[in-house]
Amino acid sequence: MAASSPAVELQAGQRSVRLSSPDRVMFPAVGVTKQELAEYYLAVGDGIVRALRERPCMLHRYPKGLEGAKVHQKKLPPGAPAWVQTVRVHFPRFDRDVDELCVTDVADVVWAVQMSSVEFHPWNSRRADVERPDEWRIDLDPMPDAPFERVRSTARVVQQVLGELGAVGWPKTSGGAGLHVYVRVRPDHGFEAVRRAALAFAREVERRVPDDVTTTWWRRDRDPAAVFLDFNQNARDHTIAAAYSERGTPDARVSTPVAWEEIDDVDPGAFTVRTVPERFARLGDLHAGIDDAVFDLAPLLEWADRDERAGAETPPEAD
Repeated sequence: MAASSPAVELQAGQRSVRLSSPDRVMFPAVGVTKQELAEYYLAVGDGIVRALRERPCMLHRYPKGLEGAKVHQKKLPPGAPAWVQTVRVHFPRFDRDVDELCVTDVADVVWAVQMSSVEFHPWNSRRADVERPDEWRIDLDPMPDAPFERVRSTARVVQQVLGELGAVGWPKTSGGAGLHVYVRVRPDHGFEAVRRAALAFAREVERRVPDDVTTTWWRRDRDPAAVFLDFNQNARDHTIAAAYSERGTPDARVSTPVAWEEIDDVDPGAFTVRTVPERFARLGDLHAGIDDAVFDLAPLLEWADRDERAGAETPPEAD
């Protein structure tokens, strides 16, 4: 067995974080090491902290790299330094409380990498009131036969409807086959209301491009060539990868903020742990203004009421 490489100390903001086994290969297909992953997060530090700040955060850990098992880590891993902060959340299904990672500084992110974390999946609420989301998430999830051009064209309709509502959407690649659009909202409502609003918006997009988009609840009933607008990503404890989160893909893709003008030509495969740092240094964080563009969900909740009066049903939340 090969000897482990000596630990290194990485400067993360005002803190020094110890990284053991820095040469461990986390992404065998492209040779990305644990240290390279940590240095990637340092390079996009302002962006990843903005995406995660003060949110309960689930970690996707790969203790043996991508070729090993993935661990969905809700509870903060043991051995955290005293400066790593947490937020307590309750899981009614199991009737238990869990202290999840609560990022406030880039050092928290680097420490999570030390614990073999690759992906960061935050809640859409913050610790000030974890039961009231301040982020509405629009997930453009293509079915298996949907070409990516259909995702692009759907995103353009999403932008149009948001503009008519007076809402500002902040798009990013998912790091997989789809796109996400985030909207800051006033934390005036619980998860159920935000999910109803998201469904009402999705139905409006579906009405405009019914051949391309579906809100059909059961996967088996969906058109395999449609783009599913996954409103359920706004349900309580449903999380998706943050902006700037690395993804557990063989090519080390990153969920990357993009400008609306890039949508027509965007190639999700072009954004990786090795290409995004240069882009970030050149463009900065394209989501930097997200906290200044806050939307009131009231119009969407009126749409939801209208749809329900017309007979539309709100599907139950999926586990």
